[in-house]
Amino acid sequence: MKIIDKIKAPNSVKQLNMDELSCLAQEIRAQILQVVKENGGHLASNLGIVETTIALHYCFDFSFDKLIFDVGHQCYAHKILSGRKDEFSSIRTSGGISGFPDRAESEFDAFGTGHAGTSIAASLGYLAARDKAGEDYFVVSVVGDGALVNGLNLEALTHSNVKPKKHIVILNDNGMSISKNKNGFYRYLSKRTAKRGYLRGKRGLRKIFGDSFISKALIGFRDFIKRVVKKDDYFESYGYKYVGVVDGNNLKELIEIINDVKYASTEKAVFLHVKTTKGKGKKEAEENAETYHGVGALYKSEAGNFSQTLGDKLCELIKNDNKIVAITAGMKDGTGLYKVENLCRENFVDVGIAEEFALTYAAGMAAGGLKPVVAVYSTFMQRAYDQILHDVCLQNLPVVLCIDRAGLVGKDGKTHQGVFDLSYLTHLPNLTILAPTTTAELEDALEYALSLSKPVAIRYPKSTSFLQDAPKFIDAPWNRIKEGEKTTILAVGPNMLSLAKEVAGEVDGVGIINARTVKPLCTKTLDKIKSTTIITLEENSVIGGFGALVGGYYAKENINAKVINFGVKDQFIAHGTIDEQLKENGLTKEQIIKVLNKA
Repeated sequence: MKIIDKIKAPNSVKQLNMDELSCLAQEIRAQILQVVKENGGHLASNLGIVETTIALHYCFDFSFDKLIFDVGHQCYAHKILSGRKDEFSSIRTSGGISGFPDRAESEFDAFGTGHAGTSIAASLGYLAARDKAGEDYFVVSVVGDGALVNGLNLEALTHSNVKPKKHIVILNDNGMSISKNKNGFYRYLSKRTAKRGYLRGKRGLRKIFGDSFISKALIGFRDFIKRVVKKDDYFESYGYKYVGVVDGNNLKELIEIINDVKYASTEKAVFLHVKTTKGKGKKEAEENAETYHGVGALYKSEAGNFSQTLGDKLCELIKNDNKIVAITAGMKDGTGLYKVENLCRENFVDVGIAEEFALTYAAGMAAGGLKPVVAVYSTFMQRAYDQILHDVCLQNLPVVLCIDRAGLVGKDGKTHQGVFDLSYLTHLPNLTILAPTTTAELEDALEYALSLSKPVAIRYPKSTSFLQDAPKFIDAPWNRIKEGEKTTILAVGPNMLSLAKEVAGEVDGVGIINARTVKPLCTKTLDKIKSTTIITLEENSVIGGFGALVGGYYAKENINAKVINFGVKDQFIAHGTIDEQLKENGLTKEQIIKVLNKA
């Protein structure tokens, strides 16, 4: 019988001995590898945190205590251990469990965390609620993948220099190190300061000497020695006892230390720094963790041809214009900017998981005469909304936003859908918004955007299969694909253009326009087609998107045009395939033809 089969309930792990726990870690890792091979998902980070997750479930009771991940993609072992082992094979599939913590899915998911930077603030909120209600549970934040330096986490850390008790922050350090002190003596001191004996000793000094200068001197000397050894009291100054660096893949040591830290946190909040091996258990993932961070089925790379094209084109442009600088926020592989780093290193910046900083940094560059191009996924770009508005658009600065993974994104689900960017961008003054449908159009859009010397957003999904001739953006904002006497479909993006072609292939009199400039609208074209039934297609919320702009134009001009908007419904879209998500939102040939027949 496999050890993993003994995990019948969320607390089953507490019944295992150390040898069984070690076997469990390997079996969980094997299950993650098998399921991700079939379904795709976040691989390297989940392989690395298996032992740490087991130790946390062994030491705490998360039916009562709270475990909050940051970011949530490192939660796979937690799901297996918290009653979802038998459902784990369904992860990221329609009707299955989510690839991120989800409060609606399980009581063991204390807080939904799809984006980075939220866990410490959410934990402090939980603790405030706990104390006000007179309750007494532990709250554990697991921060990883560079999320610690996200602005929200730093705001939470510096919120107060006194943190609530029974609060533990665990840094899952799998590449980004914040301490150079990893020698044996340092580790020994860190472990000792969390021990029950140390805490009793500290209280004993006060009991013997009271608050006299002797007691203070002895305690102060201990603290001085500790600071000399570790050379950093940053976390101490913000209300945390710092413990580290600890081997996060050594179960025996980890359980011992977490139990000590748990006890220590009853006196003072603790920051525990664990070092894990990202990708542990799969050689290729250990050696190339970035590539294996998020993968498709069969561990295939999820990079798309739009992203690859962006990287290639930027390298070409930078060779002719040294003022162009490519910026990303911790996702150089996914956005294709790794090519710029490799070939044009002086013109590349990765700011880490800090989108707000990336945009204001870019605005400062633009004010100083450079030509920044910021490439970020749509779901993450929304976190920098105020910076786009206040720092870029308000000052009319020439920053180019390359918004990757725009539209429906499939298996990553509710937290990652790129279906809101048009709604939060189209109302911003000074901003031009382009939506290329081919890689050639993306190349042209980038050149055009840089030539405008003003804010421009270029949005595109991961990939396109289109190969078609098109005029330059500077010559024609919209591209008429097919004439139509009765109906005109205005399509935004490659997936919607493909859908429009399917409809036009079965219904007579349907024209197609590739509305590749979302803002400003091509009003000349809108005036020409006003007598036809107008269908707008977009992979964006139907509220406040492209279709709303079109309808708003006709209303403003007092033109009685018939406009039917198709887009994403007013709801959060769960994980599944993109085809399933399109069908759920009525973005299918059958649904559009049905509506046309009634028009």
